[in-house]
Amino acid sequence: MIRLNKICKALNRIMDKIDISVVIPVVNEEESLQELTQWISKVLVEQQFTYEIILIDDGSTDRSWEVIRNISQDDNSVKAIKFTRNYGKAAGLYCGFEKAQGEVIITMDGDLQDNPEEIPALYKMVIDEGYDLVSGWKKKRYDPVFTKNIPSKFYNWTVRKISKIRIHDMNCGLKAYRQKVVKSIEVYGEMHRYIPVLAKWAGFHKIGEKVVQHQERKYGKTKYGLERFIRGPLDLLSVMFISKFGKSPMHFFGTWGTLVFILGFAAALYVGVNKLYRLKNGLPTILVTQSPYFYIALVLMIIGVQLFTAGFLGDLISRKAPNRNEYTIDEEI
Repeated sequence: MIRLNKICKALNRIMDKIDISVVIPVVNEEESLQELTQWISKVLVEQQFTYEIILIDDGSTDRSWEVIRNISQDDNSVKAIKFTRNYGKAAGLYCGFEKAQGEVIITMDGDLQDNPEEIPALYKMVIDEGYDLVSGWKKKRYDPVFTKNIPSKFYNWTVRKISKIRIHDMNCGLKAYRQKVVKSIEVYGEMHRYIPVLAKWAGFHKIGEKVVQHQERKYGKTKYGLERFIRGPLDLLSVMFISKFGKSPMHFFGTWGTLVFILGFAAALYVGVNKLYRLKNGLPTILVTQSPYFYIALVLMIIGVQLFTAGFLGDLISRKAPNRNEYTIDEEI
């Protein structure tokens, strides 16, 4: 009897297994949601995948949530979460990753510019070819050249040089992840642009890309303004620093603080030894406070102590910091 119960439980786990979770953050996409979810379902049913679609309404001000409620009533594979206000794409992805149960997690945008027909090939690259993460590459784009295409190419070139991750479209919304990847990283702020970098620093090194079809925008307008040109580079510096030193800021600040302090101490020692040498040998001398080296030494030692203190405080904060992903869920289906 005990063995039969174990077999039944194992069969139930197999039956409940979900192959693919599709996570879609949504902001004011009422026109596209019905078409997008039907398209995804059609593709995955034809390929005989078990799946779930997770829609995260990130504070939409149009009828998006009403449309989502209607979709979920007709299709029980659709799950949805509504935020009380707009928290940003990273918060939406983080919440979706928490809820996702699929063996492979697919992320895509809700504006129909990502093609659901690409999902089966992305799934196979993760499962059959062993990739931890596969990023889509919109080789041919239907976006404005000067406001999107050229800045995007420069941004991706910069990220490749700094992160050493050889993919061409870091910010493409269409990506596939092995489940353990999304459960091992924390996406917050504006870090959705750098998920491959976060994954690499979390120990997932098999990162690939696939050329995907980019669709022209059918409804609405882009949600990204010119501020992304400022936020992007700042976020990159932030993610690189946090990835390397986030768990131990003392390794960064303490090292530089010690080096700067030693340099200042050496300058002060030179001023003092030089003063004593001249006094002993009857050579003309000046007051220590009249030497520029004295002030250089003083400033360097103060900066060194401040850097060391910053590292110490950073270590204390990193061990007691509350969850940085704070959001309020208004309703859940």
